Amino acid sequence: MQNTMPRPADRLDFSLMVGGPLYQFFLRARLARMPLLLLHRRTAVLAAIAWLPAALLALASGHFLPGAGHVPFLSDVEGHVRLLVVLPLLLAAELPAHERMRGVVHQFIDRNYIPSTERPKFDAAVASALRLRNSPLLEICILVLVYTAGFWLWRSEIAYGRSTWYATSDGSSSSLTLPGYWYAFVSIPLFQFISLRWYIRIVIWFRLLWQISRLRIHLISTHPDRAAGLGFVGNSAYCFGLLLLAHGALLSGWIADRVFHDGNSALDFQVQATVLIACVVAAVLVPLCVFTPPILAAKRRGRREYGLLAAQHAQAFDRKWIHGERPPEESMLGSPDMSSLADLGSSYSVVQETRLTPFGVKHVANLAIITAAPLLPLAFTILPLRSLIAQSLKILL
Repeated sequence: MQNTMPRPADRLDFSLMVGGPLYQFFLRARLARMPLLLLHRRTAVLAAIAWLPAALLALASGHFLPGAGHVPFLSDVEGHVRLLVVLPLLLAAELPAHERMRGVVHQFIDRNYIPSTERPKFDAAVASALRLRNSPLLEICILVLVYTAGFWLWRSEIAYGRSTWYATSDGSSSSLTLPGYWYAFVSIPLFQFISLRWYIRIVIWFRLLWQISRLRIHLISTHPDRAAGLGFVGNSAYCFGLLLLAHGALLSGWIADRVFHDGNSALDFQVQATVLIACVVAAVLVPLCVFTPPILAAKRRGRREYGLLAAQHAQAFDRKWIHGERPPEESMLGSPDMSSLADLGSSYSVVQETRLTPFGVKHVANLAIITAAPLLPLAFTILPLRSLIAQSLKILL
């Protein structure tokens, strides 16, 4: 039997984005070139498959332009955003994730955080993540889920609750139109498959970080990143920036449909927007808290060790410079004792200021801003552009 266990070199060249059946299909269909080249071709083809046939069928069946009693294809902001903005963003998000995830795995080794005794467990955790990434069964399960629970969820909870270009409704039930069949059985499942594939890979990634956090990793309490040397793990959350942007765009399209077709105000959805932004940011950052126990252990150890060192140094300094035990010919000016006392104080302050998570408030704020950015155009539905400009000029002038 052929051994499928990745070699040590393969494990260090880690990526959750360049494996799995769909990726292999992209390679064979020349929609990708290793590692993740031809992004423009991949996004154009998938967006065209999802959007173009639905547009042509809507045009042929009279659902493309505004008509009586239904939301036309041309005015379906949410549908266009979902297929022409969010879907390409989900595909584009793979590239920064590929680059940053590789760097994180490398840095655990490059920074000597993994002792030699723990290296086999580290390699086993990485190999396990790669096996899950490559699993055909996992993507088959996603496909089955899309055409069962995903279809039911879309019809019952997500689909617009009135007659549209893809479904006619009499208030109690709805039936798909001709373009609606393509939208319901091709466009939406394709979008859901790409989304769920992303979520599964995020779970695999956080599972790997959790396994690493349980190793006896060697952290440095005086590291200037104030995270015992794990600041790079917190920074890895930025690899999901485009993914968060995609979720913000999806929310923006959903709200825009309700504003344009139901007469709602964008301000009516403040709670939904706040909750979604908070949940998405938390989904990216909270799993990084698996490193809180080793960081806390390093902080406690640093307090104890540097506290003892500081006490010994302060006592020696006190005896020498305060109680007159220094040689008469030694001048205080230019003495290295002064700088060493200051340096030791700085080191102890770093230990005291060490966060209990690899990320800080700045990470939370930046990721929230990225997620909320696509909501900004909705401001023009509240105040006209001319009014916004006039008010801005009044404030500035």
